[in-house]
Amino acid sequence: MFTRLAKTPPVLHSATTRRSVLRAAVAGTAATTAVALAAPGAGAAPAARPRPEEPRPSTPAQALLALNAGNRRWRTFREQHPHETEVVRRTLVDGQHPFAIVLGCIDSRVAPELVFDQGLGDLMTVRTAGEVLDEAVRGSIAYGVLELGIPLVVVLGHQSCGAVSAAVDADESGELLPAHIQYLADEIKPAIDRTKTGAARKDSTINANVSLIRGRLAADPDLAAKIADGSLAVVGARYELNTQLVHQI
Repeated sequence: MFTRLAKTPPVLHSATTRRSVLRAAVAGTAATTAVALAAPGAGAAPAARPRPEEPRPSTPAQALLALNAGNRRWRTFREQHPHETEVVRRTLVDGQHPFAIVLGCIDSRVAPELVFDQGLGDLMTVRTAGEVLDEAVRGSIAYGVLELGIPLVVVLGHQSCGAVSAAVDADESGELLPAHIQYLADEIKPAIDRTKTGAARKDSTINANVSLIRGRLAADPDLAAKIADGSLAVVGARYELNTQLVHQI
């Protein structure tokens, strides 16, 4: 999933040397980057304090590996649907320790917990059409990083993004989009790839939009300080609907 990572952000695996390249890539992350559900009953004995099923990823490298493994399970139809047990649900009563933030699109086909095969308490997700940033999104991401100590932020675009397509169409036609949809188009507009035309322009703009948003987040002073000390990576990635593969932008 995450394929290269030297002087560029860590990446989600390529179709070739996923494991070996990932190990090499992880070395450069610093540069860029589990409700008590038991039904109450008379005379029920108090449950023992549960323990987490496994250690949580606590570094950018570990978080990348966990997402890499999860996407591999997803795209090979070997999902585990982890962290849904009674033990995990009880543990989560006392707090959450997600290991990654995913800023993704609202598209119903690209649910981060599914495409990365993660469960309760694993991911903090923020979703807007076209991954568009606003102050609420920035604040949500900053909360996860600064208050919860999350070591990884993934900006996740996807193949055939409707928001990007609408933005490109509106730009080419000059037509104003209805209500607040125009705001989305205006935010995506700077990423439009004017070196291409037709379907190629839209597809390229999906990538450029992810890169633009990743760059804006990485430039935020608070996040940049975390990136500089190696405790955070901010990466851009894309989900392919036809193969279910997540790979780097």
